[in-house]
Amino acid sequence: MSETTTDHDKIRNWAELHGGTPAVVKSTHGRGGVGIIRIEFPDAPNSKNDSLEEISWEEEFFKRFDDHKFAMAFEPKSNFNKIISRDSAK
Repeated sequence: MSETTTDHDKIRNWAELHGGTPAVVKSTHGRGGVGIIRIEFPDAPNSKNDSLEEISWEEEFFKRFDDHKFAMAFEPKSNFNKIISRDSAK
């Protein structure tokens, strides 16, 4: 059963509980902003993704998250997550 939230603390706590870190797609980073954000799970099997770069939670991830009015759908007991628009979350 998935949940959807915009709460920064809930997102960070869930991600850290599952070994996740904030990341950006490298090819989109630095072009006038952060770029495409993701939660990366570096210790998960087969998760090594050279196209992602770790970023800060507050100054980069959540700033982009709020500026673009994103929400996050996630499964509390797994590392499944998807960043979606807040409009589609309703």
